[in-house]
Amino acid sequence: MRAYLYAFVASFLASVGAAEDCGPEAPCEIEGGSYYLRLPEGAGPHPVMIWYHGHRGSGASIHRGGGLQRDFLENGFALLAPNGAETSPGVRSYPARTGAPRDDIGFTFAALQNAQSRADLDMDQVFVSGFSAGGSMAWLLACQAGNQLAGMVSVAGALRVPNDTTCAGLSGLPVMQVHGFKDAQVPYEGRGIRIWHQGSVWDSLERARVQNECRSNPDEITIDDRFRTRSWDVSCSGAPVLFVEHDGGHGLPQGWTERAYSFFQKAKTLD
Repeated sequence: MRAYLYAFVASFLASVGAAEDCGPEAPCEIEGGSYYLRLPEGAGPHPVMIWYHGHRGSGASIHRGGGLQRDFLENGFALLAPNGAETSPGVRSYPARTGAPRDDIGFTFAALQNAQSRADLDMDQVFVSGFSAGGSMAWLLACQAGNQLAGMVSVAGALRVPNDTTCAGLSGLPVMQVHGFKDAQVPYEGRGIRIWHQGSVWDSLERARVQNECRSNPDEITIDDRFRTRSWDVSCSGAPVLFVEHDGGHGLPQGWTERAYSFFQKAKTLD
């Protein structure tokens, strides 16, 4: 009996110890790379927001507070941020297109599976977001594996070219694009860089509308003191599509996470 009790206590402590953040100093290491994890207070299962950092960034950014913490972590979400592969010494990024040195989609799900072994995660409530190159990676994940996601929001990114995806994963997936009118780094029309192209925001949104069988013109257009929003919702037989524009350039505008959380609630993807 005593041996059994010791084994039970050891197992319990191990399970409790596993439910810990990765970072901010040291990420979780797995085959092919590393990721950061932040867990909310309280018991799970927790919905998950996958966050892709931008070029030259790091997944450690989820440990710096901000909107992701206020509007997702504090609303019970786990934040999972894979580190991009090194594209050059000390530089991490997401090529988010054909010819990437690492299978970033496979690595993302490997990180998610590893995080699930550490914490109680709701695998039916997995969302994805990202900024710039990370926003392009969010588009790629949604296009290829949207059937395993509950929603996607890209900030200042678009589906890159060349890519062999047909974006079938966008069917039935709530999609939100946030972009700055003055963004010259990732302009709406995209930008050619050597043998590849950053991709067009307009083309990316059209793919989402087509896959969700939305009409071409918006169902609603709204303007407030921060954002101009074009919404496809009631005309869609699949999931809603939202385009949110701000006056700034290439960056994360204040209030985008609040808007994203509300969008997912309205789209009935949040329990």
